[in-house]
Amino acid sequence: MLEVLKNITYRHLFLAQVIALIGTGLITIALALQAYDLARGQAAQVLGIALAIKMIAYIGVAPVASAFAERLPRKKVLVTLDIIRALTALCLPFVTQVWQ
Repeated sequence: MLEVLKNITYRHLFLAQVIALIGTGLITIALALQAYDLARGQAAQVLGIALAIKMIAYIGVAPVASAFAERLPRKKVLVTLDIIRALTALCLPFVTQVWQ
């Protein structure tokens, strides 16, 4: 199994995926903590709505985005989207209202 990591391109892609998955897990935890901090007693409802919106976006946007992204360079698309996701995560501390 470790033999595939000798391929430098695969190793870079694999490590990028691991980092992205760790980031996804951390942002999900941060979102839950943010929901609790903002809504206290209604944190479950706020988090449920936020995660439902996230899933709807995955289901609804993914086919359209996939068709669009096929025409673009893959590496640039992945890097750009990861940067956008990181910038979005950096905005979380500035959220002060549930509706934001």
